[in-house]
Order: sequence, then C-alpha cells, then structure tokens
Amino acid sequence: MANDVKPRVRVPKSAKAGESIVLKTLISHPMETGLRKDSSGAVIPRAIINRFTCEVAGKMVLDMTLEPAISTNPYIEFEAVIEEAGDIKFTWYDDDGSVYEDVKPITIA
Repeated sequence: MANDVKPRVRVPKSAKAGESIVLKTLISHPMETGLRKDSSGAVIPRAIINRFTCEVAGKMVLDMTLEPAISTNPYIEFEAVIEEAGDIKFTWYDDDGSVYEDVKPITIA
C-alpha cells in the first residue's frame, strides 16, 4: 500500500506571530472499512488511516482519531495559531503500521 499513499499539504509560507492560519491536508488512501466484499465474496480487510497529528514548531496542535466512516482520500482542513517560526509536521498513521509524514517550514513575517 505504501506506494499508493501520497500525502499533500498546503501551508502559507509566512504568518504574523499570533496569527491563526488555515492548514489543508489530503492523503491519497483507499480507506477500506473492512465491511465490503470483493467480487468473489471475500471480505476486503480493513485498511484505514486511523490517526492524524500536526505539530507546529514541536508543539502538538492537532491529534485526531479517524474511524472507518471517513471517506477515501481523507481531506482535513483546520486552523492553527502560529507563535514562532519553525516546521509544521503532519503525520498520518495507517492500520498496517505505516507512518507517512510531510514537513513544511513557516516563517514569521
């Protein structure tokens, strides 16, 4: 599965100290619930992104659990307050134990 999973993020290049910015993420993932069957009638095993986290300059700003009801290619949009320049780290955790990361820098304007 790892070859098919592609995280994408959109982050402003800079922000003012204390400003709230919008962060957008999308990860290409089939998100199989474990409830569907294939053409031969066998159950397709559950395979979902079960957790997503975001850290700004090393501080956790979002830690969420995703459940099987989340759609294919989950899109997550949220706001975070930027206090200092640094990296914004996005992490997705897969049922199969895979971890996908993307890091984007942000500066203080």
